[in-house]
Amino acid sequence: MITLSLPDLGNETQVYMQKKIAKLLKESIDVKNKLLESGLKDIEKLASAMSETLKLGHKILLFGNGGSAADSMHIAAELVGRFKKERKAFPVIALTANVSTLTALGNDYNFEYLFERQVEAFGNKGDMAIGISTSGSSKNVVAGILKASKMGLKTAALTGNKIGELSKIADICIRVPSSNTPRIQEAHITIGHIVCELIEDVF
Repeated sequence: MITLSLPDLGNETQVYMQKKIAKLLKESIDVKNKLLESGLKDIEKLASAMSETLKLGHKILLFGNGGSAADSMHIAAELVGRFKKERKAFPVIALTANVSTLTALGNDYNFEYLFERQVEAFGNKGDMAIGISTSGSSKNVVAGILKASKMGLKTAALTGNKIGELSKIADICIRVPSSNTPRIQEAHITIGHIVCELIEDVF
């Protein structure tokens, strides 16, 4: 067995790091407490809309950039596989997973059309599109939601506190009460886990 020894950071560095860790955890907890106060109805609306979409045999499309792309894939994985309960697989697709598609669209068209084009390809009336953007204004996410609306899909968005374009065009918008990107992303995946559990409860 190989034993790894950690470097001696010194007492001052350790104290600093522990204080910083406590500060960041408190920030994350504070955002979730604020979300508890302001977001219950919107989270319930999202879970209900997603459940109804799946009950009617339609599918859900998720998309976003960077960390929000990872959140899209994470939520899709929980619903195609299982979250906590054994049940049938749900038709949920992350439009961020196919590298060939993403690079082809970015190269042949424009980065702004990454999700719009895929919504056109995979979306049908009655489906649901969920765009995730911490700024609430990512152009390709906005374009994807606009395309979904035109095609008759239900739409939802997860954003930060800033009133961006997504909050104006999505049927449901959950605005996390923070302007700090990491804290917003932490709340987004918490919301994702909550709706996954609620959907499983419904089914």
